[in-house]
Amino acid sequence: MNSTPERSGDDSTAGQEVLVSLSRCDLADARSVFGVLGSAFDSDRDAGDEPEATSGPRPTVWVTTVDVSEPKAPAEPVTLSAPVTVDAQGGYWAVDRLRDHLTGAFAVRVVGTAAGDQEQEVRLRLENR
Repeated sequence: MNSTPERSGDDSTAGQEVLVSLSRCDLADARSVFGVLGSAFDSDRDAGDEPEATSGPRPTVWVTTVDVSEPKAPAEPVTLSAPVTVDAQGGYWAVDRLRDHLTGAFAVRVVGTAAGDQEQEVRLRLENR
């Protein structure tokens, strides 16, 4: 059995990326959450790329992939208009690091998990601190 941490010996970002998705939340709250993530982590979104309103019968889902290997800045508290549910999928270390970072801006509660061999999916509930 190998007890080496996930990050050791691997210079790729594959184990350091987390897929983050938000749905069924206010546009301003989605922008706040993505703002916290964008100020701390490199992502697949351009710096000025913010969630936009859409219309239609189906809920909007906003998605980004963030690289949690080297946070650029600590999270500052942010106010939400209502609790926000975040789904995060990635390696165990990466998802834990994302969750830890979000606790600087929000009260974070794990409300669901699905575990795999190499990665996990976690549903987080973000609320005002």
